[in-house]
Amino acid sequence: MPTSQKPEVVVITGAAAGVGRATVQAFAKRGAHIGLIARGGPGMDGLEGAKKDAEAAGGKALILPADVADATQVEAAAAKAEEEFGPIDIWVNVAMVSVFSPFKEMTADEFKRTTDVTYLGQVYGTMAALRRMLPRDRGSVVLVGSALAYRSIPLQSAYCGAKSGIRGFIDSVRCELIHDGSHVRLCMVQMPALNTPQFGWVKSRLPHNPQPVPPIYQPEVAAEAIYFAAHSKRRELYVGFPTIKAVVANMFFAGLLDVYLAKTGYKAQQTDQPASPDRKDNLWAALPGDHGAHGTFGSRSRTSSPALWVVMHEHKLAAAAAGLLAGAGLAAIKKAR
Repeated sequence: MPTSQKPEVVVITGAAAGVGRATVQAFAKRGAHIGLIARGGPGMDGLEGAKKDAEAAGGKALILPADVADATQVEAAAAKAEEEFGPIDIWVNVAMVSVFSPFKEMTADEFKRTTDVTYLGQVYGTMAALRRMLPRDRGSVVLVGSALAYRSIPLQSAYCGAKSGIRGFIDSVRCELIHDGSHVRLCMVQMPALNTPQFGWVKSRLPHNPQPVPPIYQPEVAAEAIYFAAHSKRRELYVGFPTIKAVVANMFFAGLLDVYLAKTGYKAQQTDQPASPDRKDNLWAALPGDHGAHGTFGSRSRTSSPALWVVMHEHKLAAAAAGLLAGAGLAAIKKAR
């Protein structure tokens, strides 16, 4: 965790809504100065809302409209953030888009757009961050992944491919940093299903409205995991037991999961409510309005994760367990005497 009195300088992509918006709030309440990257959209309502959230929580914020699929725009945003706040300490890649559709019905442009934002957006963000952090030999980059980086599901081929690609990308770059003796840290945070506005605006060809596959967590759980990851030395962090279960199950039962998800994955990703023929999506441009951090599944969402708590406190738990074992050992020795 930060030890100096100087506010941390943080840049967050996808800051206008969902996990990005919750992450803005998590850093702001610790007094950070935050660069807010997202597509501007009509009136930039989401970015303006994120800035108000940050300032109300005790931080400072700078609006940086940019499409993360454009490396030039990302680089310009990074430069402006440092011009306003000083050297960037932490960069968090959150921005994403997706398409809920059978692959056979997707267009090449849709697949490319999803890849450009969800995969290359994190590549370009990491490039901009490392360009500044490496000469200073300090800083932290957090890449937001998903359980789907390990276990793909039907109807989200482009998104699953992008998240898997991020995992391959970060592992390669991390090896290079270790080779160079760099103190810059990279961490990928693998998320469970989250209650964000994504499901209300994602492009979809499904007959019913999309939903996250239960169990569902509130975005604040993800935000606290990201904050922890940015200040830890972990290479990877799994959020929630469903993520751990997906990773481990796929290691041993990938073929069985293929069949299981073929039978259950379509229905699990849809509500009972028929999709509107007038449904709008944000694949190509941001939608107007301030959509905040939360989606419409709050009543079904968990506000905490015991599994994440254990992961975040495992060193303290290990020390406590060692202490108990040592105490038990001493007691046994005394009794033997």
